[in-house]
Amino acid sequence: MTDCPLPDRSDDCITLAHGGGGLAARHLLDGLILPTFANDWLDQRHDAARLPALENGIVFTSDGHVVSPLEFPGGDIGRLAIVGTANDLAMGGAEACWFSVNLILEEGLPLSRLERIVASMADSARDLGAAIVCGDTKVVERGRADGLYIGCSGIGEPRTQATILPASVRPDDRLIVSGDIGRHGMAIVAAREEIALSGLESDLAPLWPAVRGLLDAGLRPHCLRDLTRGGLAAAVSEIAASAGLGMRI
Repeated sequence: MTDCPLPDRSDDCITLAHGGGGLAARHLLDGLILPTFANDWLDQRHDAARLPALENGIVFTSDGHVVSPLEFPGGDIGRLAIVGTANDLAMGGAEACWFSVNLILEEGLPLSRLERIVASMADSARDLGAAIVCGDTKVVERGRADGLYIGCSGIGEPRTQATILPASVRPDDRLIVSGDIGRHGMAIVAAREEIALSGLESDLAPLWPAVRGLLDAGLRPHCLRDLTRGGLAAAVSEIAASAGLGMRI
């Protein structure tokens, strides 16, 4: 007789059974993920979400999120995924409406940590006035995913007809930086290396309020960029190459 034990329901960590599509997977979805993200579209529990048309068209983006540690001063990978995706939409002059989320869970991830991160994602979406309407969950073997990877796609509604693109940059444009440089990266590095830096927290935050302020004031930025990997130097280099111009900082 083949010995095939059922997963221990008292286990407080992700197991491979949670990715198998059976009872353990259903318990994870029904007991944690779906109630936390609950909304009319997600509650339909279908393979795709049928969404209403947006009056001004759509802006669409997709991003992957890998960070260690998963939780850091000022945020976590869940908030990073939602806010980061919303910020990419904001850089196109669009306000976030809907998100699709793919969770790649590593065997052994504590369920308590997953619960905190999922709650952080739900709170971040609500703060933006948006909703997580579809997604997927997979489980990989121990040691394959740094605990958790998140893929996030976003749909937003443009709030301006202006063409906000790197190619729109013109000679004599001015580069404006909205905050100090490197705070988010340093907060993560300090947490990862257990370096005690008093008061240092990530400045992870939605950028749409600032973009909306520009638009409401009648300003039409030629280009907007959310600084991520590579920081200011990489962003300036990419924008300059697309515009066919040099930049002096």
